[in-house]
Amino acid sequence: MKYDVIDLTKKAVGSIELNDKVFKEEVDKSVLARTIQWQLDGRRQGTHATKDVGDVHGTGKKPFKQKGTGRHRQGVKTAPGMYHGGIAFGPVVRSHAYGLTKKVRALAMRMALSEKVLEKKLFILDDMSAKKPSTKAFKKAFDANKWESILFVGGEKLDENFALSARNIVNVDVLPVQGANVYDIMRRDVLVLSKEAVEKLEGRLA
Repeated sequence: MKYDVIDLTKKAVGSIELNDKVFKEEVDKSVLARTIQWQLDGRRQGTHATKDVGDVHGTGKKPFKQKGTGRHRQGVKTAPGMYHGGIAFGPVVRSHAYGLTKKVRALAMRMALSEKVLEKKLFILDDMSAKKPSTKAFKKAFDANKWESILFVGGEKLDENFALSARNIVNVDVLPVQGANVYDIMRRDVLVLSKEAVEKLEGRLA
């Protein structure tokens, strides 16, 4: 599939051949949703917790006699049924991460890239570098292109001036190609790849 290569003014400066195996995958929303959920679950801290019977400070003495009081039987003051007692079956500190096969992750990446092609929101940038940092110039270019929510994916090593120029603009992310992921691709409206990023992604996903 032939695709235009543009500069920051959206002017075509050449073309590139995209691998159909990577950029023309049939999109299945359930696979994308499953992969995004896997990513988000892996980010969760899992530090929420409550005190159970053994964690609550209190005596181990029986609070009242077993029978004859008209109340339910109770063995300790820290039991869940008691005032200020422990919490039964409350959350504990744990990891929310779980496994997802490499095949599904690669498939989801191909689908995310293909989705941007179908929506005509994928752009290949000729040169992802800048002579000097200039947030104002980049913001002006993005506004002219009507790009409001953008993910830039560069090569393995990002140009420092380009990254500095873009990082202070709201809803703009810049990632090296090894950090490209389904969640960040789908959460931004426009995806902009460098030619090196295209080459690396095709090598990884084809």
